[in-house]
This record gives sequence, C-alpha cells and structure tokens, in this order.
Amino acid sequence: MENSHRHGTSMIAKLIDEPAVAADNPLKIGDLTFRDGHQSLFATRGRTEDLLPIAEEMNKVGYWSMEVWGGATFDTMHRFLNEDPWERIRQLKKYLTKTPMMMLLRGQNLVGYRNYADDMAEAFVDRACINGIDIFRTFDALNDYRNFETVIKPIKKNKKHFQGTICYSLTKPRMGGEVYNLEYYVQKAKQLEDMGADTVCVKDMAGLIAPYDAYYLVKALKENVKVPIHLHSHFTSGMADLAMLKAAEAGVDIIDTCLSPWAYRSSHPAIEPLVMTLKATNRDTGFDLHQLAKCSAHFEKVSPKYRHLLDDRMSTIDIGVLLHQTPGGMLSNLINQLRDMGASDRLGDVFAALPQVRKEMGQVPLVTPTSQIVGIQAVNNVLFDTPEERYKMISAQSKDLFYGLYGRTPVPVDPEIQKKALKGYPRGETPYAGRPAEIIESEMPKNWEDTKGLAKDIDDVLIYGMYPMTGKRFLNWKYGNEPIPPEVMPKTLEDCAKEAELVKKAKAGLLVEKPAKEVPPKGENIRQFNVFVDGDYFSVEVDAIGGVPMITGINPIPQPVAAPRPVPVAAPAPAAAPKAAAPVEGGSRLEAPMPGMVIRYVVKEGDQVKEGDVVMILEAMKMENSILAPVSGAVKQITCKEGQSVQKGDVLAVFA
Repeated sequence: MENSHRHGTSMIAKLIDEPAVAADNPLKIGDLTFRDGHQSLFATRGRTEDLLPIAEEMNKVGYWSMEVWGGATFDTMHRFLNEDPWERIRQLKKYLTKTPMMMLLRGQNLVGYRNYADDMAEAFVDRACINGIDIFRTFDALNDYRNFETVIKPIKKNKKHFQGTICYSLTKPRMGGEVYNLEYYVQKAKQLEDMGADTVCVKDMAGLIAPYDAYYLVKALKENVKVPIHLHSHFTSGMADLAMLKAAEAGVDIIDTCLSPWAYRSSHPAIEPLVMTLKATNRDTGFDLHQLAKCSAHFEKVSPKYRHLLDDRMSTIDIGVLLHQTPGGMLSNLINQLRDMGASDRLGDVFAALPQVRKEMGQVPLVTPTSQIVGIQAVNNVLFDTPEERYKMISAQSKDLFYGLYGRTPVPVDPEIQKKALKGYPRGETPYAGRPAEIIESEMPKNWEDTKGLAKDIDDVLIYGMYPMTGKRFLNWKYGNEPIPPEVMPKTLEDCAKEAELVKKAKAGLLVEKPAKEVPPKGENIRQFNVFVDGDYFSVEVDAIGGVPMITGINPIPQPVAAPRPVPVAAPAPAAAPKAAAPVEGGSRLEAPMPGMVIRYVVKEGDQVKEGDVVMILEAMKMENSILAPVSGAVKQITCKEGQSVQKGDVLAVFA
C-alpha cells in the first residue's frame, strides 16, 4: 500500500513538473494589482511608494500587460494622496522595461466624470503616450463608440496599442433579453475591429458574467473577429475564476488577474490558483509560482497601511451584486460616501433604488462614470426624495446624461424624468442626439490661462483641466504655495503597528495602565474600612504612621457584578475642515445637505431669489449638485468661498 501511494504521488509530481500536453496556446495574463485591484478594494488609495519596490520583480513574471494607471488613479492621487499622477507612470517605466504598461481610458471622459473637449482629449492621450503608457484599454460607459473617435488619433499617431472595450452588462440574471444579448456583443466587437482595435476586451465590471456565458461569448467573438480577445471580470459574485477557466477552454487569448493579497472580494481572481490549474495543459501560462510568491509577499507586507479603508461587508462574496449589479470600485465608493454622510445604514435602500434609477436612465452599463452618476442619483433619491416628489436633487452629471452629453443610451431614458431634469438646463431643454464632443467648446486655451503662474508644464495644465478645484489645490501643494494637510500624508508600517498595539490593549482593557509602585509593609495599627462608591464597595486597609493615615491597599469585595467594559480606542482626530463663516442673526438659512466642496455660487449678496432657484453648486461624492433656495427673498449673506470644504449642516447662505 505504501509503495502504491508513493508511486501515485510521484506520477502526480511528474505530471506537474513535466507537462503531459505541450503548451501550444499559452494563456496570456494581464495584471491589475497596481490599479484596479486597489481601486476595487480600498478606493484607489494604493501609493506609489508601495508599488515601486516590487515593480522590478513584477517585470520578471512575464505578464502580457500590467495595468498601472487610469481609471480613478488620476483623481485619487492628486486629491487624497498628494501625488502627481504623471510622475507615477514616469517612475514605473524605469522598472517595467519588458512589460507593457496599460491604462484604463474612459474614452472622451478620459479619467474624469464628463466628456471633455476634443482639444483636451487629444492633448491628454498624447501626454499619456509620451509619459510611458503602451496599451490604452479604451471604453465608453454607454458603449457609444463615437466617443472613441478623438482619442484613437493620438494612440495611433504614437504607434501605441488601442484596445477597444465592450462594457459587459445585463438586464437579466444571465446574458440575453432585448438589450445585452450575444448579437449585441458580437456587433460591438465587429465595430471595434473596424475602428482599428488591436485587441477587443470584454470588461465585466461587476462580476456578472456566468461561466457558461463566458464560454459561449468567447466562442462567438473568436468566430466573428480576427483580433485577440481579452476577458476582464471582478470576483464580486464569486464567479470570475470559473468564468476565466471556461473562457480559457473557449480560446480566449488574454485574461486579467491580481496577486492574491489584493485579489478576490470585489477585486479580481488571483493569479496563483489559475497558474496551477492550467499547468500541464495546452493553456499553461509558464509562470513561475516562486516568483509570484515573492511578489505577493510584498503586498502582504504593505497591506496593513490600507486595512482601515476596507469595509467588513467587502470581505466576502456578495451575491447581491447579481441583483444590484454594483461594480467593485463603485461599491467601495458608495460605502465610503454613505459613511461620510452619516447614512451607512441606508446602503440596502440604495441597492434597492439602483435598478429603478438605472432603468430610468436608459439601462446604461454600470461603469465609471455612469456607475457613479446612477449610484449617486440613487443615493440622492434615497436621502432627499419625499412621497410627493422623486428626483428632488438631480446632479449636474445626471442632467448631462438625460440631455445626451454622454452619448446614446442603450434604450431610451424615461421621458418624464428627462423633462424634469432638463428644466432650465443651460444647453436647452431639447435633448441632443449627436456626438457629444461636437458641442463642447475648446478647453485648453482657458486651462493655460487659468493656470498662468502656477502650472510649470502641460502635464500640470491637464491636472487642472481635468479637475479644476482639486487640481489647482494640488498644484499649490506641489509648489509649496499652500501647506499640505496631514490627512493626505502617507501612513508608515510603524504607524500601523502602533495602532494595532492600541487596539490590542483596548480589547484587553489595558489602555489606562496602573503605575508601578512599591507597597510598604503593613504596620501593627492597621485598620479596615468598607468604602461605598456608586453602588459598589471596597475593603480599604488604613495604617496610621506618625499620626498620618496611609492607605496600603484597596481590595474589591467579591460580588456578582458585570465586568467593566474595555476602554474603546479613540479614533485619530481628523484635521479640522475649514468652517463656514458664522451666519448672521435672523433670516432663513440654507444648510449643506451633505459634505462636499463649494464649486461656485450663482448668486451674490443682495440678489433677489425665488424659492427653488439655484443658489450654489456643491461637489459631493464627485458629482456636482445644484443647491436650491429654501425660500424667496434677498441673499443676506454668503458664508463660504469657492474651493472650501463644508460638512453636512453647515450654513451656506442666509436669506432676508
């Protein structure tokens, strides 16, 4: 029996070490650890200082690509991390000498939340090429490829790789129905191939693709287009690694994974199990597990810096995504934003509202920026609607979508809500059906003018152009014109260790430590007293020495009382946000309905307003919201300045 066992073990080892099948079609792998992995798990807060030390080892793995930039990185880096987004790709390029660097480009949205003018789109993509991006995974949130026309030009001019992307979405539990069926995806892939795509990517943002749907979809795409097919999916629903395996069987050329410490949950399948699964097959990746383990160990080491950003609800498979279809990056943002608004308990209500809001907005795929637009509109509806009125607070971006400024939605939007959204809309109340950028005025001349004396080069100008308020603030930090607030500074592993020790002491009830002191010997005249304190009592021994009573011990009298609760750890005090000016006495007050940043006031002190008129624009949760006058009257006081952060309940204006 023992010899038989040894023989079987040796056969398995031989099969693993010496492939029984020639890897004549090795599966190519795109790595997402440097970008989408941490975007999905902890709101894109991964810092360059934690990527550079392992980049050279990652370069040795043999990835087809490494996604290192784009998506939300541009926003979060300058806004929350005090990092220059352009500098990250310049630094990484020094180490990723063999592995092509990929970025996620939102078509005409670039890396923002609206469509930008053609001149800005061309300038941005050109600079991304020059700074080091090799592959442009280009998508449009509505799958309206008119929004690719401008950005393709600089990609091709710089001889870079244009990956045309189809956003995968559903209106039913499985692929099919009247909108997102097999014919829809094949037609979109053919359209991308005709536009010059070097590869076609199916981008499944929420982990919705079922394994057999992945198989049939890849089969159909391989039969209808000639360029390589790339599959991208998130692990949110728990199906993604199964889908990747079935796609591999169907002949998919490239799949996306993450290193295991930043994989799974709302991130992506881990690379290591897939490498072992495909070993000794014709799809064998050829990757060295020891090299992958070395890279994973680094991310395990730095992960404590980001653990405070993880939410417990994101630590397991979320089958609810099959109902609410919320992508991982959108989910982490929604959780953080609801927490900031003191409304974490309303997440379930938001999930319930999402399908209805999405349907009313034309069944758009839930991917940035439409995921953000639909998600925040659902939040607004949950928090501000009344039984008498829906869509009481409509973000500027929602209005833009109803107008047509993002492109053509897969199905028509709700006409009644569209009519409400476009009432008083600056571009007119009749929806627009053309290519969005055709009606967007040139932006670069104004961007240069606005940053005169501040921006040092075109990359600085583009930071401002993409995000005028936070971009200008970052440039002032960058060049020493304003102090850098402590909340954007990085944590160290030593900081994390100290916090962990505090938590450990708190759980043990040891935060308040008793000072060590020597107890003198008890004398002959010791006396014992009972001392009663707040319903409890103690036995106290008193020793009179030289006429002065001295307490030598306090012993609690045993009794069946509940153990004292451990002292909770005090959370680090956040940096004080700038407060609005003290409101004048009297009058009606307009209060901030949510935390945010003042973009601009559209009225000035002394102006007459009517109830419901727009008073100011507040950026909250990355969307611009029109804040309306609660009463009719004169503007008596404006309490805030542009660029100022406000908290929920801060007074924004006073009316006489």
